Amino acid sequence: MDGIGAVLIDIDGVLTVSWRSLPGAVRAMERLRAAGLPLALVTNTTSRTRAGIAGKLADEGFPVGPEDILTAPAVTARYLREHHPDARCLLISSGEVADDLAGVEIVAPGTPEAEADVVVFGGAGEEFSYAALNTAFRRLQGGARLVAMHRNLYWRTADGLDLDTGAFLAGLERAARVEAEVTGKPSEAFFATALTHLGVPASRALMVGDDLESDVLAAQRCGITGVLVRTGKFQPEALREADGTPDEVIDSFADLPALLGLC
Repeated sequence: MDGIGAVLIDIDGVLTVSWRSLPGAVRAMERLRAAGLPLALVTNTTSRTRAGIAGKLADEGFPVGPEDILTAPAVTARYLREHHPDARCLLISSGEVADDLAGVEIVAPGTPEAEADVVVFGGAGEEFSYAALNTAFRRLQGGARLVAMHRNLYWRTADGLDLDTGAFLAGLERAARVEAEVTGKPSEAFFATALTHLGVPASRALMVGDDLESDVLAAQRCGITGVLVRTGKFQPEALREADGTPDEVIDSFADLPALLGLC
């Protein structure tokens, strides 16, 4: 771990579950702050804006602000402005993320399908109804592009694992014979944006996550050191069957300061 100059941290399943802090997580972040390590909280969460996430974390005692948080919606907005300028976007997502989609034209729910140039998938929830998915399918058949904030299959809640966007996205891609442009983790563009935000090269950054593929192995493919935690959505069988190996596996985020030699 010598030479680590910045830390990228997933939120859900690493720092919190259902927005409640995990044991020792607040203290561990305080240790990283005291050491002067630049931090970026990188998340595929689409249910809240950066400001909303910062507020929830502050309520739990985490020393973070909106400037420390990089969300999939914020990166998606940048991607849409650059790659699909002036596109009319049909957004299917759970949660209010409009503030993080500045500069993007969102098609109102009652707008006819033909008015959308891009179908944008956020996080799954009640909004992923048959009617909504069928509308997206028909629009894709008509030539619209498909952009997804992430491919996560599930996430951890206080009640257990819940289905996420990736479970629906795979079927839609196959039915419409298209491939989504993914903007959140595990895309290289997401990690590149995070590194630029921190001002460090990949070789000096470390990523901590509970999702072996989207957090850890994806970061490693970008040259970032990957650390997997055994909290959140961690499953031993996924680690055994994976195509790659994390640089480190620790019980929880609470163990990160010791791993970095900060204790």
